[in-house]
Amino acid sequence: MAARMNLLKPLAVVAAIAAAGVLAGCETVPSGGLSGGASPFNAADFAWSTNSGPASIDGRVDFRQDGQTFTCGSVGLTPDTPYTRARFRTLYGSTESAALPEAVVRARTVADPNADYRSFVRSATCQDGRFSFSGLPSGGWFIIAPVSAGGDRVVLMRHVDTRNGRVAVTLP
Repeated sequence: MAARMNLLKPLAVVAAIAAAGVLAGCETVPSGGLSGGASPFNAADFAWSTNSGPASIDGRVDFRQDGQTFTCGSVGLTPDTPYTRARFRTLYGSTESAALPEAVVRARTVADPNADYRSFVRSATCQDGRFSFSGLPSGGWFIIAPVSAGGDRVVLMRHVDTRNGRVAVTLP
């Protein structure tokens, strides 16, 4: 039974992350002095992100904490819209960059649990600490990378702008 639970644990974590909107970002009720105000979901705000374009993101994860090097498995890329900006501001306390324990992110209350914008979120596999996205249109994007060093996970967030074509980014 314990072995089966250990096998199911990674799947439960992935499901919990998706449900919490960590890869896609999720609006939460402000707490601890965070402010941001909700913005309603509007699919039209995401339309630009479905186009292809000449831009790309070449990324690297280089997160270390308490003498440990963290690794990533997957990376999400969410379009910057009024809706996602409000969610990320509340989730991470910033719309530029953050590194928070996954438990903190998941513990926040989602203000609009029915908004489904997953079809606008792109994902990539992180191998050897590197990931990339190509064929992107110009615009603002939020990179989300859950990382782990064998214990509790940390979620890294970073805002990037692809208006200048190719973007190189390192996430701590």
